Amino acid sequence: MFSVGIIGTGAISDAHINAYLELAEEFPDLRIVALADLDLAGPTAKREAFGLEDARVYDDVAAMLEAEDLGLVSVTTPPSAHAPLAIQVLEAGVHAVVEKPMATSLEECDAMLAAQHASGKILSTIAQNRFRDEMARLKAVLDSGKIGPLSHARIASEWWRGHSYYDLWWRGTWASEGGGPTLNHAIHHIDIALWLLGRPLAVSAMMTNAQHDNAEVEDLSIAILQYERSLAELTSSVVHHGQKQEISLQGARARVSQPWEPAAEVARPNGFPEQGGDAETVAELEEFAASLSPLPRTGHPAQLADVVAAVREGREPLVTGQDGRNAVELVTAIYESAIERRVVDLPISPEDPYYRSGTLVERAPHFHEKTGSVATQDGYMPVGLPDAAQA
Repeated sequence: MFSVGIIGTGAISDAHINAYLELAEEFPDLRIVALADLDLAGPTAKREAFGLEDARVYDDVAAMLEAEDLGLVSVTTPPSAHAPLAIQVLEAGVHAVVEKPMATSLEECDAMLAAQHASGKILSTIAQNRFRDEMARLKAVLDSGKIGPLSHARIASEWWRGHSYYDLWWRGTWASEGGGPTLNHAIHHIDIALWLLGRPLAVSAMMTNAQHDNAEVEDLSIAILQYERSLAELTSSVVHHGQKQEISLQGARARVSQPWEPAAEVARPNGFPEQGGDAETVAELEEFAASLSPLPRTGHPAQLADVVAAVREGREPLVTGQDGRNAVELVTAIYESAIERRVVDLPISPEDPYYRSGTLVERAPHFHEKTGSVATQDGYMPVGLPDAAQA
């Protein structure tokens, strides 16, 4: 039997439970056998809600790891707990998949990677938006070279959250949440940006708290990413009405975007664009996009299916712990640039103060003091794209 455990039974654990239940239709030996949290109320409620009658519940992770013969553990806790729990799982000789963000500092990410290497087990970080048809289409078109060398990318991770969103106990502080939407909402789009474009050379950013006076952290940041011959701009927000998430890639020959819309210009002799554009190139892009096969699964089920297959086949998953670290590095660069008001070059070295755990807590502005604290909130809103992760 392929036994799965889940640590953390908040809203995002639903995505993992549903995904594993879906995968059990393909892998009949896959079972969720254990659920753990700080007290038994959460695991017990999840067991009942999802009909997991055979799953055992724990309020002690060490006890769960000792008692169960686990093939894989999902860590679905608030961000500040990801590193210690993932390390505990790996050191127990169990494969781990960790919700986004991987951790709240590069120091923690590297400790997780060190535990992975020492254990010889798999460590994957959730980046489920890579497993979406529209993102796979962008990746395939960009890799095909059909739009030519990149000039500019615009990435909008624009969400809206009401004032009470930051009343939940772990949200809205640098210590417990690790940041605002830059870390906890735009991490999806940051991962996609790195997947599509690679690591930038340098980052310049600003941030503010425009609308949430019950949170220490930012609710809006805007960053410019510098590449060798191109620039990208990234907006991370929970103050945008309409909640539009867009990616636009401008190449030398054409533009493609998500939501899907190709466009291409062609020059007149004087360099100005010809009316009507380059219909031939647009048709070529549409034909290429139409030729791509849909993914057999999307979102969490697709990524967790790959992780399960990677464990069984003894290979790396499509999204590795290093990928999770890369996303945290870019978030760190954005925060460092915004706080210190300077351009930050990448990679960030261990000598950089912002590499370490605790530096954000020490140096980041407290835009406001957290004024509300509730233990739970009913419901959740999707983050990333439809059926994406909850934050």
